Amino acid sequence: MIKKELLEILACPACKTEVSLVDDKIVCRSCQRKYPIKDSIPIMLIDQAEECQSEGGK
Repeated sequence: MIKKELLEILACPACKTEVSLVDDKIVCRSCQRKYPIKDSIPIMLIDQAEECQSEGGK
């Protein structure tokens, strides 16, 4: 699992916003991209992130 100290210094590489740990993924608080964690290492690469779904089905 990710240590709290590491989580506090991480930022989304796409928008430079703080991130949170949600369901074993690092989630950007602004753009909502979800970055995977593999072998306790966050993979903070934009091309590896799951982008958020647009709201309202647009």
